[in-house]
This record gives sequence, C-alpha cells and structure tokens, in this order.
Amino acid sequence: MTASSSRRRPTAGVSSGRPVLKVVLPILATIAIVAPLAWLWQASRVPGSYSVMDMGYLDYGGGAMHDPAGGGPGGHMQGHVHHSEPSRLITDLVVDTARPADVRVDLVARQQTLTVGGRSVSGFTVNGTSPGPEIRATQGDLIEVHLRNDSVADGVTLHWHGVDVPNAMDGVAGVTQDAVPIGGEFTYRFVATQAGSFWYHSHQVSNPQVAGGLLGSLVVTPKSGIAQQVDVSAIAHTYGGLRTINGKAEDLRVPVHPGERVRVRVINTDNGPMTIWTNGSYRLLAVDGTDVHQPTAVTGRSVTLTAGARADLEAQVPGDGTAVRIQLSKATAVVIGPQGADVPPPQPDHDLDLLTYGSPTPLGFDPAQATRRFDYLVGRRPGFVKGRPGMWWSINGHLFPNVPMYVVREGDIVVMHIENRSGEVHPMHLHGHHVVVLARNGVAASGSPWWVDSLNVLAKESYDVAFVANNPGIWMDHCHNLKHAAQGMVAHLMYEGFDTPYRIAGPADNQPE
Repeated sequence: MTASSSRRRPTAGVSSGRPVLKVVLPILATIAIVAPLAWLWQASRVPGSYSVMDMGYLDYGGGAMHDPAGGGPGGHMQGHVHHSEPSRLITDLVVDTARPADVRVDLVARQQTLTVGGRSVSGFTVNGTSPGPEIRATQGDLIEVHLRNDSVADGVTLHWHGVDVPNAMDGVAGVTQDAVPIGGEFTYRFVATQAGSFWYHSHQVSNPQVAGGLLGSLVVTPKSGIAQQVDVSAIAHTYGGLRTINGKAEDLRVPVHPGERVRVRVINTDNGPMTIWTNGSYRLLAVDGTDVHQPTAVTGRSVTLTAGARADLEAQVPGDGTAVRIQLSKATAVVIGPQGADVPPPQPDHDLDLLTYGSPTPLGFDPAQATRRFDYLVGRRPGFVKGRPGMWWSINGHLFPNVPMYVVREGDIVVMHIENRSGEVHPMHLHGHHVVVLARNGVAASGSPWWVDSLNVLAKESYDVAFVANNPGIWMDHCHNLKHAAQGMVAHLMYEGFDTPYRIAGPADNQPE
C-alpha cells in the first residue's frame, strides 16, 4: 500500500457517509417540528364527555389553596385532585321549594321559520313569537317559569342574563342542568331580589340559538314603582342581517302626551356593541339592572351598549309635543310622542363616560381589603383548540380547555384585572354576579358606582373590577360575543366545596356555547 492510497481511504469513508446524513437530518428536523405539534394537537383535544371541574388549572388568586370541589392544582383535562371532604352539589342551590310562586309563566320553545321585514328567516320562537313574551314582576316576587321544548332539535335551556339566580337555575347546559330535549321540560324558580332590566336566552348551542331569536325580556320593577309615566322595553336584535326592535324591522313608536316622562329599557341581544343617541336630552337611569346614583341630564353624548347589556334611559316629551327620537344604532329608533322626528339625528362625536357619570356613593364593601386577586388577560395566538389548528382566543396565555378556573370562598372580596391584548372588542360577562368598575386603563372611577354584568372591553383597554363572592356555585365567565365563546373564550368562577353532576356533551349532548 502506498502513502498516496492510504490518504485516499478516509476521503472515501467521508463520502460514503454523506448520503446517510442527507436522509437522517431531514428526518430529525421533521421530528423536531412535528413532535411538538402532535403533542399540542393531542393536548387540545377534549374527551367525548367531561365535567367543567376537570378543565384547565386552578387559580386561587393569592388565597389559601383549599379544595374547590376537589383538591390541588389541576392539569389540562386530567381532572383536579379529588377532594378529601364531601362536596355539595350545585343542584342543592335552589330557593325554598315550599314557597309558592308570585309570578308563574309557561314557555314553549320551537324551532321554526320567522318572518322579519317581509323576509323568511330560520330561527326559534318562545310561545310562537321572537322575541318571546316579556316577563314582568315586582321586586321580591318568586318567579316560576315552566319551559317545554316542543321542537328545538339540539335541546334548549334558559339563562337569566343579569339576574343573580341560585346556581341551579342559571340555565347553562352541562354546568347547571342538562339541555331540555324535544318533549322535555324544566322549571326555573328564583326570587327577583333586584329591580331592573334583564333578559333570558338559551345557553345550549347558544350562538345559533340566540342569533335565531330564542330570547325574551325580563323586567323587575321596585315595590314603590317607577317615577316615569310610561315604561317600554326595546329589544335590539339582528335576524339574518335585519336590525329590529322587538322583532320588527322598523322604528318603535310610543305615543305619549306632552310633558310625560318615558323610561326606555334598551336590551342589546346581539354579539357586538351598539350605540344609542337622541335628538334631545336624556338621563341614563340604570346600567345592567343597577340604578345610576344621581344621574344628570345628558346632551351631545352617545351611550355604548355592549353585547348582552341593558341601559334604561329617561326621555321627556317637550311641552310643544315635539317627538323625541332615541336612535338604536343607525338602522332603528324609538320615537316617543306624536308622529315626527323621522330623520335620524346626527351621531355625537363622543360617548358618555360612565367612569365619571353620576355621583359617588358607598359600595357596601372595601375593594382594598380584597382576599382574592385575579388576572383575566385576553389574547390571540396560533395553536390547537379541540384538535383544530388556527388563531384562537387565549386567556392568560392559555387556549381552551386549559383555561383558568378562578377559585373563591363565599364571603371573599374579589378584585379582577381584565386586559384586552387580542386586537378586538370583547363583551365580558360573569354569571351570577354584578361587578363594580374600579378603574379603566389605570384611571380610577369617580362617578356613580358603575355596576355591570356585561362589560365592553376595547382592544388595548384594561379594567379593574371588584365584587363580593356571595352567590355560591360554578359560574361561567366568558365573552358574550357568543361566536368568541364557541371558539373557546370561556372560563369559570368556582366556589370551594361545590361540584356539579352534569357533563359537557354526554348522553344529553350538552353544548353550552
């Protein structure tokens, strides 16, 4: 063997290894990319049937880490550690069963074609109409509603939006009850402890059912009555692209005498915010069923009403009988008084700021003494939800179902920081509670206490809100753009020591969103 031949052998060996590397390196690179994606895909999937108590992770908000209905921090769809002490089922959270009802209503839900503005629209009715019948009660009344599903194929429930009902009556399929199948029935019983404007809607497959008109209004008047001579509800809803008031694609005309005052209860049942303005002055009497303290006359300002929210406005017909026009966005209006005011008034350039409107009054508790502090940070990022890739809403950086489960004890004072980093507006709705706004973008509230159950959070906006944990159970805390909720923008508020026997999907096919 010569020296020159000896030097060529290593070269031949290196050359023979290159084809192997060309095959192995792409395989390793593919594995490095695909393996994490496969894990994320698998982690995003949900079982065919599961309890909300098994979702996500527990967030104690700085409070003591006791078992909510079971145990310590939970993992993604793995179930929280089982409790050492027996938990109480939320089905026990009802009003006195021996107390007779003061107001009793029978409601029948149907899936049928609606006629709106001369067009046929697929939708739903309650007692043959959409919106369904308005339920009226006096503060303190026990309301009993008997629901029967006549023909809604996916099943139905009724959620009492803005009413702090006992948890068993909240009407959320898979959380507080099973969906009512065709031919099935369910009875809701609750005491109307708070006067105000509220509404009811399905919380089973809620996005299509609410959009299709399975809803109605609930009005609770104080025992002393109201100061206005006329009281009217205006349910704003869009059917198949047609904007309506009380189911009609036309203005709502309210005949009143000159000098009379009218209370107009505006209810936004759509998925996005709406704007309200008038051709004269008005007072904003209440927001989300809670009175504004010392409301003053407003001119040249509009009111933004988020999805699910309500606003009670007072308008007075001038002595000369000129009609007052309350514009509900650009398409429809409430016209008060005689014929006239047919031309929409110009939309104001500025909104009424509820952070400063009205006068301060005590809250009844001290947020500075909060025992739980939570973050609800809304974002948007790529990933997998229920096995599907895409851009999804996130809560505190997590995608559904690995979302926070906020844990409280009865009596806690809770402060929550809500921040919108997603680029789109979100109407945030906590079931079973009203929250008071402490600050927006770091600026403290200085007007009347601004109590809400549905809060309009704009992109790049933040709110600090507070409430007392005084209504035990398991409560949804979600975006009331119901399309967003169906895409996973849902968390829950859980009270320690409570559990639910109901399951998402399962034999009842519970699908709350």
